[in-house]
Amino acid sequence: MAPISSVEYLSNPLVTSNQLLDLKNSERDNGLSVRFAQAQLTSAAGILLRLPQEVIAQAIVLLQRFWVSSRPEDREGFSPKTFSAATIYLAAKLSATPVAPRSVVNVYAYLTSKASPLLFVNPQGAPTDPDPADYYVSEGTYERERQRLFVCESVVLVGIGFDTRVALPYSLALTYIQVLGVSSASLARRVFEHLNAGLLSPQLLHLTHQPHALAVAAIYVAARETGIKLVEQNWWEVFDVDREDLGFLVLAYGSLANFAEAEAKKWKGIALSLD
Repeated sequence: MAPISSVEYLSNPLVTSNQLLDLKNSERDNGLSVRFAQAQLTSAAGILLRLPQEVIAQAIVLLQRFWVSSRPEDREGFSPKTFSAATIYLAAKLSATPVAPRSVVNVYAYLTSKASPLLFVNPQGAPTDPDPADYYVSEGTYERERQRLFVCESVVLVGIGFDTRVALPYSLALTYIQVLGVSSASLARRVFEHLNAGLLSPQLLHLTHQPHALAVAAIYVAARETGIKLVEQNWWEVFDVDREDLGFLVLAYGSLANFAEAEAKKWKGIALSLD
């Protein structure tokens, strides 16, 4: 096997326009909403499992890769919740912070129960005094869910061609900020907020653009929002990002809040099932 070059560690395989079209054509009603909610569910599960953000991001990217690379029949037999659980379990297993199957099953039982803080599960909000019985996992249920988790994990691995390597933009963003000569905690924090939000984008930004472009666009947007002046001229070209890609990503980052708000209004009073 040929060694992986340093450049490959900084790049990801990108999705094709045909794959995006096939995904759109294969989705059922509310497919976009389901993908958005599924990504939120994965993120929330990773937080409750106390996983690093890099592991959560890798799980979401692997889940998105599976969406575009698998066939509709490959996605039958398992719910969006189970695919989310399988990818967070897989990403954690590949990291320095693996989690036990029981922990994954318990967290997802809670996040999809009547006690869940997620608005698409409980549009009226989580109860102030939740009943533990609502998310209790019996031993029998755990054994069934554990087996489904393992089988779904293997389906995901086959669907993505066993390519679990994911290059993320976080370290690049910090490096670029230093290169630009900016020392601002508020800028770095806002950049990371945009990068994290980009994982939830319905435009699948982490599949359509390389990490360096995602990092540059996040810096550009964050600098405008925080009022921090960067160097003159087209500084983004130094990092091999052209104006067209930058413009697309800036619009994508900027529109995500409106999309999320529209989704919240759409499902107000109506729960979205991921089971």
